[in-house]
Amino acid sequence: MRESNRRRQGGIPPGEALPLRKGSRAKEAPVRDGGHELRAPRRVLVGGVTVDALSEAQVVARVVAGLAAGRGGRIVTPNVDICRAAAADPALRELVNTADLVVADGMPLVWASRLLGVPLPERVTGADLIWSLSGPAAERGWPVYLLGGPPGVAVSAARALVRRLPALRVCGVESPPYAFDRTAAGTARVLRRVVAARPRIVFVGLGFPRQDRLVAVLRERLPDAWFVGCGAALAFAAGTVPRAPRWMRRAGLEWAFRLVTEPGRLARRYLVDDLPFAARLLATSLLTRHPALSSPRVKGRW
Repeated sequence: MRESNRRRQGGIPPGEALPLRKGSRAKEAPVRDGGHELRAPRRVLVGGVTVDALSEAQVVARVVAGLAAGRGGRIVTPNVDICRAAAADPALRELVNTADLVVADGMPLVWASRLLGVPLPERVTGADLIWSLSGPAAERGWPVYLLGGPPGVAVSAARALVRRLPALRVCGVESPPYAFDRTAAGTARVLRRVVAARPRIVFVGLGFPRQDRLVAVLRERLPDAWFVGCGAALAFAAGTVPRAPRWMRRAGLEWAFRLVTEPGRLARRYLVDDLPFAARLLATSLLTRHPALSSPRVKGRW
């Protein structure tokens, strides 16, 4: 089957890999961890985006190895809402797929990969990476920068991180005005502050696609830094927004918890926009692997 056909169908056969993304990862020498070369991860086409089959620990290992080698990168953590937006807009799809690492924040993406027969190892969220990456940053003296959230959230998140990791060096925090990126001057001010701080890891919680567009620019100006588009992770770390219990997160029910805690903001997004997309994603993934299920004879049994 031709590569283009496999892409349209949404799955890559086990053991096969998609071509490297455009950008630094395709051009640079392999990253090494403790003298061992880290191969380019297997990638799965799911929900219209290419997702790296990596665990959270493997993501951390790659970032740490990259930082030790003086090499930065950009991480995108797509969920159902991001996949839905990317499916409708080629420019947003390109914004996701050209990142150095793309890992599944949404549990439906993990389920879809299993239905396709090319399972992703686990869900990897920005809300978890803010902690798991800050640990090695504290150990090695790599400064981190927190950008995003309502006024005061980044400061509160920084305090929470330092309480748990006293050696962590936070070189900057900022909660810019909501519409700062609607003007060139507002964007330039934020860019100047981040670049002047010389961070090695930057957590950007502005929501997709705003955070990822800003990160794409910062990535060029700070080539030795890693950037994580982390959505609500700063608010979770700060404690201003409660996070779902661990059992709900593992069961793929974090969206339900957030819907109950923030119904006014999330009801339409989750129930009207994202839920139908997730249902189609799972159904399409199942039929891609088992096309016989779509035959009229089988449909008549449902």
